[in-house]
Amino acid sequence: MAARIAQDTDMVAPRAAFLSDDAADILAFAAEALEECRATALVTLVEIRGGAARAIGAQMAVREDGLYCGFVSGGCTEAAVAAEAVIALQKGMDRNLRLGEGSPFFDVVLPCGGGITFTIHVLRDAAALHLALAALQRRTSAQLRYHPGQQVLSFEPGGATSGWEGDEFVRAYRPKPRLLLAGTPMETDAVARAATASGYETVLLDRGQIPSSDQIDADTAVALLFHDIDRELPVFDAALASSAFYIGALGSRRTHARRCEALCQRGHDEATLARIKAPIGIFDRARDAKSLALSVVADIAQKYMHRAAHADAN
Repeated sequence: MAARIAQDTDMVAPRAAFLSDDAADILAFAAEALEECRATALVTLVEIRGGAARAIGAQMAVREDGLYCGFVSGGCTEAAVAAEAVIALQKGMDRNLRLGEGSPFFDVVLPCGGGITFTIHVLRDAAALHLALAALQRRTSAQLRYHPGQQVLSFEPGGATSGWEGDEFVRAYRPKPRLLLAGTPMETDAVARAATASGYETVLLDRGQIPSSDQIDADTAVALLFHDIDRELPVFDAALASSAFYIGALGSRRTHARRCEALCQRGHDEATLARIKAPIGIFDRARDAKSLALSVVADIAQKYMHRAAHADAN
């Protein structure tokens, strides 16, 4: 396959421009390439047969010179997929690509087994990309709908699940997960570093600061890392009134019982208090800031992934 790709692409050697699987990075890369008058394709994983390293909707953006970003597998097929996208760009026509099981490329075997199918869409303009990027910047959900018959990509606002709707494929985008942190500097700084490295947008509240309603949305987790119940109560009022997908707090079970008593006195009922994960994290008794950071970020990531999987199932 490598020899065939080299011949068909006039010796263009695909290479990663940078490593990222963040949807906004991929769309921005494609939009910037189009603005520089470089032909660009958007590759989307639209079918999985058996196992796969990435979920339906995983994407890459590929320029005519072979530069690409994004991932549609575990890194084992990206260069080959980019080369096929360059062929589509040279011909100016969309195409589908099958790898693994059911593919004509017998020399491409996926380590995870099974097979995968991609659509390669030659972008005609950046309008839909800019609309999707603007929506994500506003922290609202967005969709890009691909019409294979017309070879057109269109933007739609609102949430959805990535997948086929009849003859059209919808790629759903959600805002980047955000972590809002309040508490003592040593703990919050350690958690912020771990969260940022894991791809979360982090917001650290200053001492005495109460989060505003636009700082906590459905894609926000709130972690309270205080050693003083009285200081955390006003932040809890804002977090519990929000749609945050995760609310966690530092402290023992005995401390949490006192916390709940204080919050009840502030008007919160038992159902609302049940949203609080305390002690925070995936394992108890993290005694140092680094262990706490790993515990907290892993717990939030698990909740976020479970939430996404539940949304896809529905």
